[in-house]
This record gives sequence, structure tokens and C-alpha cells, in this order.
Amino acid sequence: MPLFISSSTTPVKSKAKSLFTTLSLFSLLSLTACSQFEVDSSNDFENNGLDKTGIKRDALYLKESLPPGLPYPDPSFQTGLDQQMVYLNKLPERTYELEDTKVSVQQLKQVTNEIQHWLTQPTYQPQLKALQLAGQDYRGNVQITGYYVPVISVRHKPDAVYRYPLYRKPLTRDANGQFPNREQIDFEHALQGQGLEIAYSADLVDNFFLHVQGSGVVQYEDGTRELLSWGGVNGWPYRSLGKILIENGEIARADISAQSIKRWLKDHPDKVRETLSQNPSYLFFSEGLSAPVGAANVPLTPLYSVAVDPKVIPLGSILLGEMPKLDQQGNLIGHQFRLLLAQDKGGAIKGPGHIDWYQGIGDEAHVHAGQLKHFGKVWLLLPNKKETDLTQ
Repeated sequence: MPLFISSSTTPVKSKAKSLFTTLSLFSLLSLTACSQFEVDSSNDFENNGLDKTGIKRDALYLKESLPPGLPYPDPSFQTGLDQQMVYLNKLPERTYELEDTKVSVQQLKQVTNEIQHWLTQPTYQPQLKALQLAGQDYRGNVQITGYYVPVISVRHKPDAVYRYPLYRKPLTRDANGQFPNREQIDFEHALQGQGLEIAYSADLVDNFFLHVQGSGVVQYEDGTRELLSWGGVNGWPYRSLGKILIENGEIARADISAQSIKRWLKDHPDKVRETLSQNPSYLFFSEGLSAPVGAANVPLTPLYSVAVDPKVIPLGSILLGEMPKLDQQGNLIGHQFRLLLAQDKGGAIKGPGHIDWYQGIGDEAHVHAGQLKHFGKVWLLLPNKKETDLTQ
């Protein structure tokens, strides 16, 4: 069977059982595998897309596995691919050690060139191979969550309603070399008076979700908008709010989403401090960019850019993903193959069992990102040619 086809869709397996999401909207729910061969119990919900027939392996990448083909992307992918090459051209030559798989910057460039050639000449057969990622259970099951860029209303100066600051990163640490944690910043005002405030929102929960996404658009009272980008973190460990609420019996596993978490916090205002403070990690923002960018410092492309763990998938990689297809209610109705660009990373994206799929800006992207928590599969594309042939 040829590696490259125009499109492909796989049906949901009717007996697929259950199992967790975005730094991003679902990063706050995201979970790393509890062990090399298990899926976290908080991901155990009906119709989660988990394939229990996958071959169990010990290696991070299964070299023998090839997907049915590659889908032809829409024009926005070309723009993202051009940006990716800009990133790769800035990197010094190096080799990434991914357990028993080695990947060089030169190989990533060659993959990009092969895909570029194929996009301009669709009859061309790219000289690529696909290595399947082990996934959360080392059977190939990778959890696909979603993230987006929210838009929230803010004010330049605080008032009785707009009183929750969005901060730049502090310049100084305490005697132990640490920044304050979430409770100290949000509820004990540890950063007050340092001139770090960028803007003020009307809802601390909105701020929290903005932190989870890593960037966002703020709209001031005069209608002007500004992009706030990732500006660093406080260095404290990240804890999944979704997992906490599941473990406490507040929200069922099958119902967990960004929207359900927001509803729960709105319905339990007396528990907001206690709940948010259980995630001590805190994100700071920076100003000045005109478009959302990822860790590769290139603009993100909706529905093609993904956040990965660079220790598993190098930034600048091109992936093939068997991605979940959801109905309007967020139920899994199938899978669809898509090309993906590894252009971002996040504190909640760890190991081979999770990638975060960028959905775009605004309310519609919010809905899609909040619903994603299902399993799919991921392949890393590499050149078939030997290293010495890559410049030919």
C-alpha cells in the first residue's frame, strides 16, 4: 500500500472503551502516563478512541508501522510549513537522541523539503518513512487534547469589577531563588506594587484559563485588542485541575472539559481559592507580538500546529496524526488523518502519550479545544535517504 494518499478516515471501533487536557484549553486536564504500559484511570470514559488492539512495544518509536497514507492539506498548511523552515534554518546542526531513535536537524529539513515538493507537484512520491509513537500505553494510543487563544475583556486600570491583574514576569526571586506560587500571587498579592501589571480582568477564572492556554487576546474598554504571549513561568510544578476535580468526585470522567470546569467554579465560588491554589504553577505574559507564536517562535497555524514534548518529538518535526473527529456535542464519531507541525510545547505535555492540537482564536476554537480529550495515533515523518544523501 502506498504511503501517500489524498485523504483517509477511519471509523470509531464500536467496542472501544474508555479513558482524559489543554495547555492549552485542555492542558489543564492533561495527564502523563502513570506507567509505561498503562493509561491513566482519569481517561477512562466511554468512546474515548482507545485502540486496545495495538502492538505493545518497549521502544519509543515502532519502526515497522506505516499508516495508510498522507492527507493533502489546505493552503494554510503551506504558510505554516514555510514558517517551520525558517525555524529549522536558524538551528545549528545537531542530533536528537530519542531513546533508540536518532533524528538530526538536517533530516527535519529534508522532510520539510520533501513535503514542499509534494505540495507543488502532487504526483511526486515523497521519499519518507513514518515511525509510530509509542503513546500513553506503549500500544500507540496518544491522547489528543486541544488548545486555543481566548479573547477576554480587560481594563488598563483596576476598578471595582476589573481587579484581577495579568502580570509580566518578575525580575527578582526570593531568598530561596523562587518566584511566588499561584496562591501567593492571586490571593496574597505577592507581586503587588512591582509595576508588573499589564491589564486587569473581571474574573480570576478567566485569568487561570489564559494561563493554561499560554497566550491570549485582551480587549480594552476602547475596543482595541492586544495579544499577550507566553512570558515565562514561576517554576512551580503543574497540577491538572481536571484530574483534581475527577479525583474529588466533583465532575465525572466522561464529562470533564474546560467548559464543565468553568461551570463548576462558577457554581462553587467559595471553593475557587482552594481549587485554583492546588495548581501552584503560574504563567506570566509578554507584549508586542501580532500573532500567536509557539515555542519554535513562529506563528501557530490553526488545526495544523501542535504542542509536543521536545524530548520525544523535536520541534520542527512534521507528523502524521490520526486525529479524533467529534460531533457538535463532543462525541467521537471517527478519526481523520492530518499532517501536523510540531511548533509548540507546554508544561503539561510530557512523554509520548499526549500532544496538544492548536484550534485557533476565539469562541469557536474554545468550544473545539474544550471538547478534545480523545485518543488517536501519531507518526514521526523521517527521510528514507541516508544522512549522507540528504543534501542531494
